[in-house]
Amino acid sequence: MADLTLDALKEAAPDKGFFADRQWLWSPRPFELSKRQRKILNGLGHPLHRFQQAGDEIYRQSARGLLPKWISGLLDAGKPDWLVAHQRDPGQAGVAPRVIRPDLLLTEDGFTASELDGVPGGMGTLAWLSKIYARGGFEIFGGENGMLEGFASLFPEGGEILVSEESGDYLPEMEWLVEALGGNFSVSQAEKWAGGDREVYRFFELFDLPAIPGAKDLVARGGVTPPFKPHFEEKLWLALFWTPALRKVWSKELRGSHLQRLQQLLPFGWVVDPSEIPPHAALPRLEVASWDEVGKFSQKDRRLVLKVSGFSELAWGSRGVIMGHDVASSEWQSAIAHAQEEFSTQPWVVQEFQETKLVEHPYFDSETGEKRIMVGRARLCPYYFVDEQGKTNLGGCLATIVPADKKKIHGMRDGILVPCM
Repeated sequence: MADLTLDALKEAAPDKGFFADRQWLWSPRPFELSKRQRKILNGLGHPLHRFQQAGDEIYRQSARGLLPKWISGLLDAGKPDWLVAHQRDPGQAGVAPRVIRPDLLLTEDGFTASELDGVPGGMGTLAWLSKIYARGGFEIFGGENGMLEGFASLFPEGGEILVSEESGDYLPEMEWLVEALGGNFSVSQAEKWAGGDREVYRFFELFDLPAIPGAKDLVARGGVTPPFKPHFEEKLWLALFWTPALRKVWSKELRGSHLQRLQQLLPFGWVVDPSEIPPHAALPRLEVASWDEVGKFSQKDRRLVLKVSGFSELAWGSRGVIMGHDVASSEWQSAIAHAQEEFSTQPWVVQEFQETKLVEHPYFDSETGEKRIMVGRARLCPYYFVDEQGKTNLGGCLATIVPADKKKIHGMRDGILVPCM
């Protein structure tokens, strides 16, 4: 099959683009997945859905006193009382996000998940890319219309996408998505929502609720996904999954095969809790008795990633991420101290750093248009849609490839965005 040309890609792109004031590097071909990678991705949606359902059940049991109160207390930290009351409401039991997008880093051993995005962008962009490359003759993972069909399955009668000003960079891609879906779909500014009985896709983070006048009415009305349950937007779950005190709880809530798959996927992590521990105890794997000691680690020992957990403007777009071995010792020590200070209102987590493998992929030089080869690092973002019956379907997979010297992998001007094939 022939590679796509730069002219063909540019001519097919919508005039308004997909991201406000943001661009990426075009590529003549999709990112090719191996048979093993395809098998893993095809089987990942249901275990991730069960992980979220299990987390919700653990949270609810903690809130009712059936599990230790510190679990729900940690997940509720910094949240307004009315939002906490809503997610504890009996009517919210079992309600989980219906779009699941893990951020998977490609390593020599397979995949490692840096996070589960609570309000994922990129759906319109991947839907368009899948269509364009499929029409160019490539066998797209998820199919030419997989993303459109997946999103439509959320709302069989149509729905409204609400985009906040904070998330406004993604408005063009949502407008394209609505146009491609046709029928009873629309997109509106969240701050101007004035009511109605249509089902809603919420494209704004919950920390942004004070800027949305109709938020409480929207919460009370229901029919919204992702649900107004802030614990789902916390990276804390990636650390709580490894907490020794919860080992038996996870084993009870998750089937053995699902538990094993998640153990292979999620890097070991910790909640940055400043509470004093007994002198004969130690933080698992770190083998020290306090986070102050972690702050004093040498560069060799601090191959760790510090992240703000959620409910913050820093919790998306890699803004609240600090890589220990990539910053000066004074900056790392200061960051760990700051994370401890914010524990009661804005928890942070630490994960073991996972080395990504180098890949090669063609792209068009943004200045000359010449075809070149990038040696870089890849992040794969599969999108799983949960239909009304609870069945999980994969709509497609977006690959982001950045130059090898970039430590954080996210959409950027010198990164390649392509669908997977």
